[in-house]
Amino acid sequence: MKNITNLRGIAAQLVEQVIDKGQSLSTILPPAQRKLNDKDRALLQELSFGVIRYLPQLDHIILQLMDKPMKGKQRVIHYLMMVGIYQLRHTRVPPHAALAETVQAAVFLKRQSLKGLINGVLRNYQRRETDFNINKVSESVQYLHPSWLIHRVKAAWPDTWISLLEANNSRPPMWLRVNQLHHSRDSWLTLLQEAGIAATTTDLSPQAVCLEKPAGVTSLPGFEEGWVTVQDLSAQRCSLYLDPQPGEVILDICAAPGGKTTHILELANTAKVTAVDIDEQRLSRVAENLERLKLNAKLVCGDGRYPDDWLGDEYFDRILLDAPCSATGVIRRHPDIKWLRRDNDISDLAALQKEILEAAWKRLKPGGILLYATCSILPEENSLQVAAFLAAHPDASYQLLPGGTENGLQVLPSENGGDGFFYAKILKK
Repeated sequence: MKNITNLRGIAAQLVEQVIDKGQSLSTILPPAQRKLNDKDRALLQELSFGVIRYLPQLDHIILQLMDKPMKGKQRVIHYLMMVGIYQLRHTRVPPHAALAETVQAAVFLKRQSLKGLINGVLRNYQRRETDFNINKVSESVQYLHPSWLIHRVKAAWPDTWISLLEANNSRPPMWLRVNQLHHSRDSWLTLLQEAGIAATTTDLSPQAVCLEKPAGVTSLPGFEEGWVTVQDLSAQRCSLYLDPQPGEVILDICAAPGGKTTHILELANTAKVTAVDIDEQRLSRVAENLERLKLNAKLVCGDGRYPDDWLGDEYFDRILLDAPCSATGVIRRHPDIKWLRRDNDISDLAALQKEILEAAWKRLKPGGILLYATCSILPEENSLQVAAFLAAHPDASYQLLPGGTENGLQVLPSENGGDGFFYAKILKK
């Protein structure tokens, strides 16, 4: 059993794996949390997410406190000092505890000889805390995003780019989707209130509930029985706009981890749904979600660009394509996206989206509906993608969504709303 003195060391290792080795935090954090109690699990998440969220700011401060940056095998100590400064600057951890535990983590990381250096840098930060004015440095340090992404967001949203970046740096609300096969939203809300958990609702989804404070799923009434699912409000809107009908044959492409697949089946319980994903491991998450909710879908591991390899001669009444994208609309949930993505990824992703969209269109029945969606806020992946598709396909007719334009509906991340998402509903004539 790892004790609390190791949490800072584990957090430093996680940050190193993300920044230096390109690992996804949502992949590597859960295994690190498994052997910890609930309190330590929450603190490890706070420290690792926090450092990655504030990375340029913490880096900027450390480079002013040291003669030269730490490199090579000592790089993990650079990240450990970030963990220390993050606690002192952005958390309620008592400073003496933050200092002592962070210095002690050097032993866990087998860098005992560097305890004095870590202690000196953190104490120096405490003495000079008011010297660090991050508003007079680069935009990357000020807004906590890489410069290439700031440039793209500015170009796409010239009037609101600052508030958009600030939304990305905020903590996301916890949205739930009530399973209407078991309860109405109001009847489940009553159970939630009886459990002492405060929540609000929205008109944008008849199944959506937003918790006033995030809670563990085990505290949610009927979670294990499938009464409720954790799913962001904007993600819920995908299945609502698809508008599945009972008995229809429906294809969900890029389906993992299965939130939209299960929502389709809750809305149209007798629909015949095929859920496809290229990643077999992620597809197992779809199976787990279906099992918890006691729903049935056909699961296929396949590449969305080549449906002939895995589909046979099947055609569909409706297709949901939640296309692979930059995920720039969900940065507040996954702050590592800022550091894992590269500028040239955007054109590569747009090309991939086009291929999957073209392939899916061929499998849609005449009179059928395709809903194209991404969790991106960049027009290259969204409105420009759809405009090019509509121009190339005379048999495609755009269906205007409430609040949308002729090339789709773009939703931006908002404090009490959903994540950044894009939707385009296309009818095959």
